[in-house]
Amino acid sequence: MPFVKYPRSIEPPWKDWDKKAQKSGLRHTVYSVNGDQYTGEWLNNQKHGKGTFVWKSTNSIYEGEWKSGKRSGFGTYSVQDPNTKEYVKVYSGCWKKDKKHGYGTYFYADKEYYEGDWEAGQRSGWGRMYFANGDIYEGEWREDKYCGQGMLRLANENRYEGSWEGGKKQGPGKFYYLDKGQMYEGIWVEDIPKCGSMVDFGRAEAPCPTKYPIPEVKVADPESVLEAARTTFLEKKKMLIALLKS
Repeated sequence: MPFVKYPRSIEPPWKDWDKKAQKSGLRHTVYSVNGDQYTGEWLNNQKHGKGTFVWKSTNSIYEGEWKSGKRSGFGTYSVQDPNTKEYVKVYSGCWKKDKKHGYGTYFYADKEYYEGDWEAGQRSGWGRMYFANGDIYEGEWREDKYCGQGMLRLANENRYEGSWEGGKKQGPGKFYYLDKGQMYEGIWVEDIPKCGSMVDFGRAEAPCPTKYPIPEVKVADPESVLEAARTTFLEKKKMLIALLKS
């Protein structure tokens, strides 16, 4: 058979262009097709190190650290005010894989913000939430809700201290009605007090005390009676939960 000489394979031009386009180290502004832009450091063709990203569609900006193409480390996310055209800070803190993770501060409104721990983009851990109406919650969080031990102080200084679950009062806790000079201590279920006692607390300093003081409980051992009631209530609750799960 005659020898046939095939032409040597030539690498297409786009592969050479792609090699030259691989980005590493510090680069000037790189524009995306949709108008987004990034200025900063790269590694293996991914945003890595310190850099600034601007989203054209939302007029928002991120300035901070990156890892393997995602926001990771410390950084600040801001949006542009449509009226003043100035950038307003929304979140400043730690990130991991493009989500808020670690300690950081998030601004929901001018006078409403959260400072504390985050996990996978949600408030989780310890944190303090300042509400626009003057209320303040300080304590534990899980999946964006009050969960664990915490204190909710209302704008009128009344406050609840105790256990929370799913954003609601759940378990043992105390509610101080400082405006009336009273304090309730007991067990709560989904924000509703179920078993407890009310006593006068700072009645002389209260701005709006009740007309008559709470009479003294005439029981030889009121603490034992209350504790027994609490125990009975919690045992019934456990039995009900077990029954529902079975």
